[in-house]
Amino acid sequence: MKNKAIVLGANYYIGLSIIRCLGIQGIKVTAIDYSNEGTYGFASKYLNEKLIAPHYKENPEGLLKFLIDYAKKQEHTPVLFPSADPYVEFIDKYLIELKEYYLIPQTEKGLYTKVMNKETLHRLAEEHDVLVPETVRLDEENYIEKVENIIKYPCLVKPVDSPAFVSKFRQKLFKVYNRKELEEAIKKSQDVNLEVIIQRIIPGFDDHMNTFDAYIDQNNKVTHWMTCQKYRQYPINFGASVYTAQKYFPELYDLGASFLENIGFKGFAEIEFKKDSETGDFYLIEINARTTNLNSLLYKAGLNMPYIAYMDLIGSPLQDKSITENTNLVFWYAYEDLLAVKKYIQTKQLTISEVLKSYFKPKAYAIWDFNDPKPAFVFLGNILKRIKEKVFK
Repeated sequence: MKNKAIVLGANYYIGLSIIRCLGIQGIKVTAIDYSNEGTYGFASKYLNEKLIAPHYKENPEGLLKFLIDYAKKQEHTPVLFPSADPYVEFIDKYLIELKEYYLIPQTEKGLYTKVMNKETLHRLAEEHDVLVPETVRLDEENYIEKVENIIKYPCLVKPVDSPAFVSKFRQKLFKVYNRKELEEAIKKSQDVNLEVIIQRIIPGFDDHMNTFDAYIDQNNKVTHWMTCQKYRQYPINFGASVYTAQKYFPELYDLGASFLENIGFKGFAEIEFKKDSETGDFYLIEINARTTNLNSLLYKAGLNMPYIAYMDLIGSPLQDKSITENTNLVFWYAYEDLLAVKKYIQTKQLTISEVLKSYFKPKAYAIWDFNDPKPAFVFLGNILKRIKEKVFK
């Protein structure tokens, strides 16, 4: 395999998992980040080359030039992998320019942004008869009265642009319990020019959150897929997966595959659904348009999504495959799961006994890998360094 794989972002375990999934197949992998600080993915033994490039936000034109200059030096067209939402947005913005020099699954400029943007995603879902939580928008007449009469409290104030919101507030949304908190959350968002919507909370504990993880090939067909059930997330109730199991839900394929194919999506996508504990209906919550937290779980269960994408893009697609039996495997991000467990117990959503029982399952780790241990030690060193800095402050 002569085409290099270029991974954008190595300072989080998603980038690390992409590096491992490709490197273990003998593919030459280059990781690109904007800093060496905390970039533990650079320590992987599966990495052939590590490069420092301009920051995607501070100097996007510089990053574009860096990537094009790099690709021009390669004998074979490299395959480009984003590991975080800001890199997806960057690729979407410069898709036409980048596709001249890189193999990228998506062919429609702007579609990545549409599915990442809550407003446009919900409109797409409604057009294709996929349920989304009841939503009130700030430009609607008497929107606060609609919230109080239709959605009720507590409710969610959610960003239209999730990456920008998370970057600013270090959380995915605001949960509000009354009109005063609603108005404060809206003002806080508007003060930093972030657009928000207001949504009903779908009833059900965190284990009612499910995912449909799929690869859609260049013929616009779902060829590989798996479904999962979240057990815990961080921040709790409205955060990212920290303890999630592979579990077969055929109805999620029925919902997710047709939707992704109908909107023309290509490449890897993860749809998050929540099952209403009162009605049993599945509601589409969001779409991750790139490799996700659960990549090591997908790999261990038998779906090497980065490799599947790589082979499809170089013109040698792998045989279709889905995981339709329960494997009992779980994804575990130990560091944040321990923080989450503390909160779940404090709020009496889980007991210590329930947490301990959950751990007796075979695991796919976020960072630790017996065959590639160095990144875990670098990560641990970063944590200890931060603790030391706090102590001395």
